[in-house]
Amino acid sequence: MITKAVPISRRKLSDEVGDRLLALVHEGGLNPGDVLPSERELMAAYKVGRPAIREAMQNLQRNGLIEIRHGERPRIAEPSMDAIVDQMAQSMRHLLTHSESSLQHLKEARLRFETEMARVAAHKRTDADIDRLKNVLGQQKRLRNNSRQFLEADGAFHQTVAAISGNPIYELLSVSLFNWLAHFHKDLVRKPGLEKLTLDEHKMILNAIAAGDPDAAGNHMADHLNRANVLYHQKFSRVSGV
Repeated sequence: MITKAVPISRRKLSDEVGDRLLALVHEGGLNPGDVLPSERELMAAYKVGRPAIREAMQNLQRNGLIEIRHGERPRIAEPSMDAIVDQMAQSMRHLLTHSESSLQHLKEARLRFETEMARVAAHKRTDADIDRLKNVLGQQKRLRNNSRQFLEADGAFHQTVAAISGNPIYELLSVSLFNWLAHFHKDLVRKPGLEKLTLDEHKMILNAIAAGDPDAAGNHMADHLNRANVLYHQKFSRVSGV
């Protein structure tokens, strides 16, 4: 016996078409670069109009699954972690703008992640890695009077630390975490007037990595990020009247 009626939602035709196209990709053995059937072929196969086909294609394109170029048939897109992060950017902006708890969670995640990346870098660093870090830090020092470029160099330092792991996903995560905070809560990654302190803290992280000291590298990174978090908390408390 049915104790509670649950209405069955009506799906849009474009959603059904999208599911069938995904099945075609996965079950048909299509690879990145392969073309999909034409609109006319899909209309005939699925017995739907052109608007449903086009809407389904646009949805798949927004999700980074296919590429649509004017005058050409859609193709299966090359997998791209960068594209996935870009697609998440607006959702992250909404989340971080309207949810203080989500921002706190992101700060905690970044702290733990970056601390571990510094520890890993101290284990895996090579002379070439240290030279790259020194070059990035030198560039950041030269840009201390240019706010925008100093911020970019700051992100590049953290990215380079993560890159030493040899895992491109870690590197991408470092870039994403930094950029999300830089775009939506810049105070957490940039405090005007404290450029020298930032550079000094980066230098301590670099020296610990170069010395092959994971504990010191992790501790210096944690101190560096916690300092930024405390400054942000002080500002937020003033603004909110706490």
